[in-house]
Formats: sequence, C-alpha cells, structure tokens
Amino acid sequence: MTPRIMAHATTVSSRPRAAVTAGTRHRVDFATLGRTPLRLGLGSRRITSRELEIVEAADELLTVEIPDTPTAAGSDGEGGGPPSLLRGFQATIPSADKGRTRRRQTRNVEAPRMGMKRMSMGARGLMVEDAGAEGEGESEEDVVVVGKRGERERGKRGRKKRGRESLSAQKVFGREELERQTSEIKRDKENLHVRRSLIHNDIAEITHKIEALDIIRTKLEEDLLKLHEDDLELDDELEMVRERLELEESRTRGTKGSKGAAQVPPHLPPSRRRKGPAFLPSEHDELPPGMAFMTLECGSSPIAALDFSEPYGTLVTATQDDAQPRVWDLLSGEEIGRLRGHTGAVKAVQVEDAVCLTGSADGTVRVWDLRRVDAEADEWEHGMVHLSDVIEEAEEGEGEGEGVVVDASVAGSGAVRQGASKEEEDGPCVRVLEGHSKAVTAMYFEDETLVTGASDKTLRQWDLNTGQCVMTMDILWALSHPPSVPPGGALPGHLFSGAAAAAGAFAVPTPPYADGSWEMYQDFVGAVQFWGYALVSGSGDGAVRMWDMRTGQAHRTLLGHTGPVTCLQFDEIHVVSGSLDKSIRIWDLRTGGIFETVKYDHAVTSLQFDSRKIVSAAGENGVKVYNRTSMQHSTLLTNGHTKPVEKLSYMDRYLVSGARDAMVKIWAL
Repeated sequence: MTPRIMAHATTVSSRPRAAVTAGTRHRVDFATLGRTPLRLGLGSRRITSRELEIVEAADELLTVEIPDTPTAAGSDGEGGGPPSLLRGFQATIPSADKGRTRRRQTRNVEAPRMGMKRMSMGARGLMVEDAGAEGEGESEEDVVVVGKRGERERGKRGRKKRGRESLSAQKVFGREELERQTSEIKRDKENLHVRRSLIHNDIAEITHKIEALDIIRTKLEEDLLKLHEDDLELDDELEMVRERLELEESRTRGTKGSKGAAQVPPHLPPSRRRKGPAFLPSEHDELPPGMAFMTLECGSSPIAALDFSEPYGTLVTATQDDAQPRVWDLLSGEEIGRLRGHTGAVKAVQVEDAVCLTGSADGTVRVWDLRRVDAEADEWEHGMVHLSDVIEEAEEGEGEGEGVVVDASVAGSGAVRQGASKEEEDGPCVRVLEGHSKAVTAMYFEDETLVTGASDKTLRQWDLNTGQCVMTMDILWALSHPPSVPPGGALPGHLFSGAAAAAGAFAVPTPPYADGSWEMYQDFVGAVQFWGYALVSGSGDGAVRMWDMRTGQAHRTLLGHTGPVTCLQFDEIHVVSGSLDKSIRIWDLRTGGIFETVKYDHAVTSLQFDSRKIVSAAGENGVKVYNRTSMQHSTLLTNGHTKPVEKLSYMDRYLVSGARDAMVKIWAL
C-alpha cells in the first residue's frame, strides 16, 4: 500500500477522526498492513471494518518511518536476511556517496600549482607541450609566478632552508563539522553493509540458479543417454526384423522349390549372436524388473555350465560333480530328464533350439537331441539296463553291419563314435566326438561347424555333418611363435612361456570369492567363439588370441589381462573378455587396443553383452550389470543367490544364472 493510496482512502470519511490509539483498539502498523490483503475500493463492494480501521489510521501511518528488515549478518555480510527494498534503494542510489565527496573536498588544501599533470605525463614518456603553449592554456589564477630563476636561486642562497609545514596544519574543521563527518561515515558504513548484503544475496541467488540449472542439465543428459539407448535398441530390433525377413523368405523359396531337390532348412543365427527383442509371453511384462521369479534346485555342488534355447524354452544345467546334465522346462520350471553318457563332469554346454552339445572332463563332446529326453527318461525309470543286454545288442549290430565303433587310435585324431548300442541309438545322444586328450572346457558351434578348447592346450575345429576333426590349433605353438610385435612394444612379463606351460598340468588358485571360498582353476582354455572364419579364444596365459580358421594360425594376440581368461564374447567391433584378474576388458578390433576396462572386487567367471549392457558374474551373490551408455553399475540381488554366481546367460529381458549354492535363478530384466 503506497502513501498515495492511503491519502486517497482518507476521503471516504466525511468527518475528521482522531488518531487511533493503542488504548482503544489494536494498533495498526506496517507489520499489520503487511498481513492485510489490499481490498480497498470505492465501488459497490461492501467495505469491511478492518479496511475502515486502516482508513482511520491513515494520518498516523503517513508520519511513521518505514521499518527496515533487521539483519543478523556477520562482519562479512553473510548469514543475515536481505534488507528491505527501501533500505537497499537508499544505499545504492548515487546520492549515497555525496557525503564522501563532500568530506574529500573539505580536506583539499590551497597550494601553489606544481604542474603535476605535466610531470606525470613526462614520467610516463608522453609528449609534453612547450612552455608557451602550456602557458597560453592556463589561466592567471592557476599559474603561480614565484620569480625569475636567477632571482629564485639568489634568494635560496641568501636564506636558510627550513622544513615545510604540513598541509593539514592550516585546516580547522570545528566540532560541528567533525560530528557531521562522524555521522556521515557511520551512515556510509551502513550503506556498505547493505550493499554487501545485497551482493551476497545476489551471489546466493545465482548459486541456487546454477544448482537448479545443473539439476536440469543432469536430467537432460540422462534423457539424452536414454535416447541413445533407445536408438541402440531400435538398431537391434531392426537387425532382428531383417533376420526374420530372410528366414521367412528362405522358407517361401523352399516351399516353391522342387520336391525332389534337397532343401537346406532355414535357421536363425546362434542365440549368442542374436540381436533384438525375444519372443516372450505377455505375462512377462507384469514381472517387476531386476527380480528372480523362479528358482531351480540342481543338486548339492556348484553350477559348472548352463545354457537355454530361448526364453521360457529348454534349459540344460551341469554341476561340478555330476556327469549327467539336467534338462529343464523353463515354462513350468520342472525337470524333464537327464543327459546320460559322459563319464566325467560336464564343463561346457551350448543349446540351440532342440540341439545341445556338451563338453566333459572325459575329453569327449556329445551331441544331444533334446526332443528325445522324455522317452529316454521313461526307459531309465523302468530299471537299469543290464550289461548282457548291451553285449547281445552289440553282437547283433555287428552281424548286420551296424553298431561300428571307430577308435580314435585307429581312425586318427578326431574320430566319431556312433551307434555303440541300440539304447544309445534310440536315446537323446546322437553323436560322440573324440579327439581331445584332456577335459573339454570351452565350445562354440554355429551351423555345421564346432570349435572346442580343452585342457590339452589345443583348439579343434569339427564338421558336425561328418563328425570329423578338420583342424587342430596348438596354443603352445602360438605361445612359442607369437605374432610380430609393433615397434616399441614388448610381451608383458606375466605371460607363461611355452616351455613352462607344457611342463605340467595347468592349475592356478582363484582369487577369494565374496564368501571367502576359493578353488584351483584348471581350465587352460576359458572360452572360444567364432564368426565366419574369425575365431577368438581366451586361455590361461591371460592372452586373447584371434585365429584364422582357414589356416589355423593366430594372427593377433591381445595382451592386457594379468590372469587366466575365463570368458569372452565378440561382435563386429568389440571383444569383451573377463578374467581372474578381477576385470572385464573391452577391446577394439579395429586397433587391437583396450577400449575400456571395468574392474570388480572379485574374479569374473562369466559374461555376456549387447550394445547397451554387460551382464557378468563377478564372484558375488548378485549379478553385475554394467550400462555401457551411462557407465553405471547395478547389481541384481532381489530373491537372488546365497552364494557367488558362477555362470549366466540371457536373451533380451530374460536372464538365467547359476551359482555356487547349486541353485539356478530366472530373472526378469
């Protein structure tokens, strides 16, 4: 409410009224007005008694000084509230400095002109006008003529030198002037304090605005990262649509072809290279993400290997002390049966549709048809098969020219054993591949090609149509014949030499898990994967090697890990490898260098990645998820494992993990 409005409101009353006193009613002051809404008006609206009270007190309010907002600030001006608007205006208007200017003028002393301006210009090296021109520009009052130089010099010689009086000696202010200057100085200090408070308030306001802008910027950056993730997801979905289009077109061409011609059945890429969203039940969207919604008990020993065909499809799990992997129906969560045939613990599993391959400590690889598991389980439920029945069936097979057993020592390296008994022919095992002399610890197959890695320090390439080993790649030979090192480069000292690796069995202790347990790691070949003719392997010497499957030669070695490589995967641009050195390294295939390193507190035993994330088992009870876009880490723990995770596999938003608690958890991502 301004004084003009108050003065105008006084005309409403026709007769003069006395000033409102505190004895008759509550005193009306500016604090009261601050809490009273401005509703005065001369229209038809009814005026309240409170408004009339303000009108009656208008004369007194006009004479009262507007109070200033008290500030409890310190000497630096911080810590108090802002001054009032009027006080701030009074402290910042130009007239607030008039007292300082007046005091400065009162301290000026009349003295002869000494030409200080000309001396200053000469000291700075500026051009000085001649004496004539300078004399013309100066008035007679400004020029002090003391006398000629000669006379001045004679005068100086004729009298003694004496000290010059102080400039302030001739100035007398008086008590009234000094008291006035004291009050002005105090007022100027108050003005400085108000200005300081205003500046601090402005700084605080700017700081708050910057913080608010930082929050907005962070939110926008998160939105930008989310858009980038959506872009990558759309790329994967587009790739999936193209694969489905090729699949359906090949099916259409197959149906239109001649019936007598042999047709190649169409197929999708392997699950480990498949991109895009997977086909999921509609109820899967109702599951909360990041939580395990199904648990499968797999015995009493830690999970050694697992893989599944598709979400809610068929799962195969193997434990460290069991030679018979279990087959599960992920839709119902029930065990379908066992894969019986291996004589040693199964260390590697890969499932594609209804085909499953297992690598065992007995040195063999078995090919299974998962559609026959039910029938084989029923036969085992009726009782054990007697040895005499197996011998009679084998003899009958020899008479008919069937049941031939080809020994590896006779047929050479990489022989295949088929039809050892009638029970084996009718069972889920359709082929046995023999050739490795030690445990098969890693495998990868695509189409009709299989590559296996074993503790005998070799890699073998197999033709699944014939069951023959078509190539053997010796890692020890690659160790002793490394590829050419670029200038200035050198092999790191942590690598095992070929002689040391061949001296005895490979065994290194694992770093302690999160629960303090540890074991001896004996898998010299930790992982293999190929695409076309490009093969990548990770081995116990800490090296990631790239092989040419046409020549069997290692043409590049990626050095950086300081422990055995336990898992890896690669795509068109990057190779991602995990190691017992507690790190995941992302390699750039174009340069051969390390693109990024992700470190953990424990050994990495399994991983899988796509364009947006890396999911890994890193020696803890939870599953580690690393967002490649935002570089943020998260852990899946809800309803999870009670011991460290060992193996995992996922497709799209469906994850399966196995841990040292002998449990398999199914997660929704």
